[in-house]
Amino acid sequence: MRATSNLLNLLLLSLLAGLDPSKTQISPKEGWQVYSSAQDPDGRCICTVVAPEQNLCSRDAKSRQLRQLLEKVQNMSQSIEVLNLRTQRDFQYVLKMETQMKGLKAKFRQIEDDRKTLMTKHFQELKEKMDELLPLIPVLEQYKTDAKLITQFKEEIRNLSAVLTGIQEEIGAYDYEELHQRVLSLETRLRDCMKKLTCGKLMKITGPVTVKTSGTRFGAWMTDPLASEKNNRVWYMDSYTNNKIVREYKSIADFVSGAESRTYNLPFKWAGTNHVVYNGSLYFNKYQSNIIIKYSFDMGRVLAQRSLEYAGFHNVYPYTWGGFSDIDLMADEIGLWAVYATNQNAGNIVISQLNQDTLEVMKSWSTGYPKRSAGESFMICGTLYVTNSHLTGAKVYYSYSTKTSTYEYTDIPFHNQYFHISMLDYNARDRALYAWNNGHQVLFNVTLFHIIKTEDDT
Repeated sequence: MRATSNLLNLLLLSLLAGLDPSKTQISPKEGWQVYSSAQDPDGRCICTVVAPEQNLCSRDAKSRQLRQLLEKVQNMSQSIEVLNLRTQRDFQYVLKMETQMKGLKAKFRQIEDDRKTLMTKHFQELKEKMDELLPLIPVLEQYKTDAKLITQFKEEIRNLSAVLTGIQEEIGAYDYEELHQRVLSLETRLRDCMKKLTCGKLMKITGPVTVKTSGTRFGAWMTDPLASEKNNRVWYMDSYTNNKIVREYKSIADFVSGAESRTYNLPFKWAGTNHVVYNGSLYFNKYQSNIIIKYSFDMGRVLAQRSLEYAGFHNVYPYTWGGFSDIDLMADEIGLWAVYATNQNAGNIVISQLNQDTLEVMKSWSTGYPKRSAGESFMICGTLYVTNSHLTGAKVYYSYSTKTSTYEYTDIPFHNQYFHISMLDYNARDRALYAWNNGHQVLFNVTLFHIIKTEDDT
């Protein structure tokens, strides 16, 4: 309040000083005179003035001057009163702030003293709150997902309605019998087109698709390329030696799930992994020999066996990975084949076409490609395709055509996903390569270049 009284004195003096200079020195007879000023105990300003004597001549001018002065004093009093109220309010704020600061200071000291305890307590409280909120997250996510699904359902229903409308219009335009005849005609045309496709030349290998992971690093799995469309049996032969058990599955789906339909106990152990199922029978190389065995699954017995003359066996001329892979039996669109090597051909690959009933060699072709340098091989349309390795970076590097008795070097890469291929065979019905890749049963798709027969070619 002391500041307020000082301010009042200053303002009052300023007002007095701001009057006309000729009227500043006023005698008691002519005007007002400040006699004294002081400050009471409450800090209020007290002024003592001398009132002038009443003079009729000067009353109007001085009265006007007095009224102006009083108005200014009243305005100043109001401003000071407002300032006083603000000062009191601010003073109360300061007192409250002082109390709060003292409280905060005490709390900080307490936090410093009990920091670990409080942090643990607060952390636990936060964790409990988060635990309460966590179940809401999947609910919100589900709401979002449901909203998206509803939008998708609306769109699908809208599209389906349009399709159904189109079908309804088409059915209205054609009667059932006419539609049936159109389908039969289209099917006939497609079959005629397929008949015009000659054997194709390998252009590309894509994949693989991993069907299953099972067994040891080495083995064989296969289907019958001559089986009917409804017959999708799978045969499974684990390991490359010291085994006689063949497992049968009714379909690929059963094979994946492990639902065996039958087990065969062969009369002889097999060698290698290069077996083939052809027209209902299993053809395999008898262990520690160059003898080929034909075993009928339906009859459960051996139908034929014959020695493959001069063929190396028992790791004399295997593929690069070994595993008694000297004799490789395979089938394609033309028939049954055996791929092996002989001393007479300096360890290079020999291709022989076999009679599927008697196993007699019908014709042979001698190549110049070393059997031990080949990773694997397979036949497509009478052409042998040889890979340069069984490891990463393998590719089809060499091919030999039995139709023209000529060879060529190729460059057809494929993805060796699991780094070690121990079986690679072509299936003409599926137009795919079956492979055993380091304990994984995989499939490769093949792209063949076909030539369409014209009427002049028939």
